Amino acid sequence: MSIDVIAPTDNSAATALSEAEIFDAHQGGKLSVTSTVPLSNKRDLSIAYTPGVAEVSRAIHNNPELAKTLTWAQRLVVVVSDGTAVLGLGNIGAAASLPVMEGKSALFKTFGELDSIPLVLNTTDVDEIVETLVRLRPSFGAVNLEDISAPRCFELEEKLIEALDCPVMHDDQHGTAVVALAALTNAAKVTGRELADLRVVVSGAGAAGIAVAEILLAAGITDVVLLDSKGVINRERADIAADPQSKKSQMAQRSNPRSVTGGPGEALLGADVFIGVSSSKLDEAHLKLMNADSIVFALSNPDPEVLPEVAAKYAAVVATGRSDFPNQINNVLAFPGIFRGALDAGARRITPAMKLAAARAIAELAEADLSVDYIVPSPLDPRVAPAVTAAVAAAVEAE
Repeated sequence: MSIDVIAPTDNSAATALSEAEIFDAHQGGKLSVTSTVPLSNKRDLSIAYTPGVAEVSRAIHNNPELAKTLTWAQRLVVVVSDGTAVLGLGNIGAAASLPVMEGKSALFKTFGELDSIPLVLNTTDVDEIVETLVRLRPSFGAVNLEDISAPRCFELEEKLIEALDCPVMHDDQHGTAVVALAALTNAAKVTGRELADLRVVVSGAGAAGIAVAEILLAAGITDVVLLDSKGVINRERADIAADPQSKKSQMAQRSNPRSVTGGPGEALLGADVFIGVSSSKLDEAHLKLMNADSIVFALSNPDPEVLPEVAAKYAAVVATGRSDFPNQINNVLAFPGIFRGALDAGARRITPAMKLAAARAIAELAEADLSVDYIVPSPLDPRVAPAVTAAVAAAVEAE
């Protein structure tokens, strides 16, 4: 069986959309299931269903490994959400999150040639979600976690990775991080900087912010400072010190080597890079504090932390998460190829090395035509998913 979606036919940016156009496109949902075998006569039925299918079931019973080749499960990605952190809408619940998850499954098929189904769950209990997916494990080959609120998303991903023998990735964390690193790699080249020498400020210490900081550290950038709603994350902050097991506390031990304290002004003084993955706004006055030819990634959707035309007054390279501005930092550049590469290589986990390989592959595709307005390929560039797939699969082999 396969899921049918319509592939994009052009590279045009999103234009003004009417409400009628949007709702018409969603009538009946965005996914359908079609058969990969003919069903036009009795012989077809006998092969695809009874009695022929019994032979296949019997074979799998005798040799469970055959399920990997005689069913679609090994190549099926489930997109799992509890609806607690959907886009910029917040906690809207499982049912309201389903259109987003259908869209994600459509992207898997179109860009990664992977079948995918959405699973939205009426529970926010981490252990219940883990138990549900453990019981459903024979039905799928990988798990894409989506739109799950922090800090629960960290615990859920960690528990699922331990409980399941298949690739698991929370895309809001790691897809964002991979594409941000790819974009920053090329932005550094455009501005004549070395990646390892950058001073980076990450605004937002939730799912995406923590993951972005982690991948930047893994890539060799040592001066990373995180901001949350209370200011700079550092070891001395009372709430951080009071919760040593939290992700923020763990990150405080690994980041902020200059022991910066205070708020955005103190963090951005002398910084080369701003990466926004929160709903907080970036004050124009703070942009003036950054180094010359700075790099600003205002990735919040639909409203960036700072509008590109404002950021461009001070920054040499500006990126957003939107398709109607240059340099769109979009997760679709990463997740289809990451999952496809992991499944092609038979990986049981998605590792930091695989994520770094994906980021390098994305960055390399844009190298030949680098400019301040082109630091990553278009999400519709047909080269992206195959390149990421190959890089991830090679990383699996290397590991």
